[in-house]
Amino acid sequence: MTSPFNQKLLHLRGLLVPEHLNLEWAPFYSLGYLIFLFLPAIFGGQESPWAQGVPYGRLGVTLLSVVFFLPLYFLCFRLSGLRMLLCIVCIASLCYLLLPYNGFSNTYLIYAMGAIAYLRGSLWLRMALASLLLAAFLVEVVLLGFPLFIFGITVIIGVAVFFAQYFQLENQRKVTALKLSHDEVRRLAALAERERIGRDLHDLLGHTLSLIALKSELAGKLFDRDASAARREIDDVTRVARDALSQVRHAVTGIRAAGLGTELAAARQLLESAGVSFSYALADVELSTEQETALSLVVREAVTNIQRHARATKARVELVALREQLQLRVEDDGNGGDLRAGNGLTGIRERVMALDGQFRIDSSRSTGTRLDILLPLAEQSLPVNGPRVHHSMVPRRIV
Repeated sequence: MTSPFNQKLLHLRGLLVPEHLNLEWAPFYSLGYLIFLFLPAIFGGQESPWAQGVPYGRLGVTLLSVVFFLPLYFLCFRLSGLRMLLCIVCIASLCYLLLPYNGFSNTYLIYAMGAIAYLRGSLWLRMALASLLLAAFLVEVVLLGFPLFIFGITVIIGVAVFFAQYFQLENQRKVTALKLSHDEVRRLAALAERERIGRDLHDLLGHTLSLIALKSELAGKLFDRDASAARREIDDVTRVARDALSQVRHAVTGIRAAGLGTELAAARQLLESAGVSFSYALADVELSTEQETALSLVVREAVTNIQRHARATKARVELVALREQLQLRVEDDGNGGDLRAGNGLTGIRERVMALDGQFRIDSSRSTGTRLDILLPLAEQSLPVNGPRVHHSMVPRRIV
């Protein structure tokens, strides 16, 4: 459960940085670079002649610039197009205005360089804008007589920040496109499965129900004239109905068996695309509809967490039939650590508890995360053969 204090923090974060950007706390961590603005005051550098007569001197001007910078900084996350461009130019202008008072004002220009990467348009257009801002900074450095190494450092750091933000944004777009493609594949698979089920049930029950109706009508006509013949027709109706019930059960079993297998196939595709080596082993047991659905959703949620947060190189899913229980284990070698019980883990726990099962999760920064699900095993669900083992080994992607 999230504490009320944490809820307020998350609400405040959402007000400043839109949640749909999926940046979490990164924009707030980036504000730590503002400390560079105060290095001259911390280490007692020579006061700028421009700051003479100004209240609190260079420190006062720097603090005033930060007051203007913070609203502009957070506005950049909510604006786009021309308005975002105007906001970036204002941030860069803070650098130009503060430079006579503080030689570390290039910090603002570096923030502006990072924000340029989020503008729409071609890469060359964004690079041209960044070059224009740097050129204006160079002119001011020369006019004020500052050492040129200040400009050189600004270029190196600014270009590095620009391309870091640009490639991070491109990676996010690819991940989003990949997620959309996976969702579309799942939607089309579900649609195809529904159509297949409809065809199978129509082929299976259409003829059978017609036969039952025909024989029942015939038995009703023979009931008064030939009781023994009517009894034979009724016996046939009973036999046909039982055969149909058996075939429906067999078809539903096949549908259920495809659920977990399909989810594991999707999990392999998702993790392989993230450079994670994935393998799984399934005991050959018969699952109830509720168990099949619950385990499929558990696998989906766990694999999604691995892909988004774990930074793992290996992951494994294993379904084992114990003496009286069915155990599903999902493990990875990711960063682990303290886990916050969000909607995903809470949903898994509720599904498992609804089936009288047990839920346990162990997470360590040294060994990764292991999730264990224990469900009651029915007597008819005893394993028939050994586990089916599948491997998909993909080398870790180098970033």
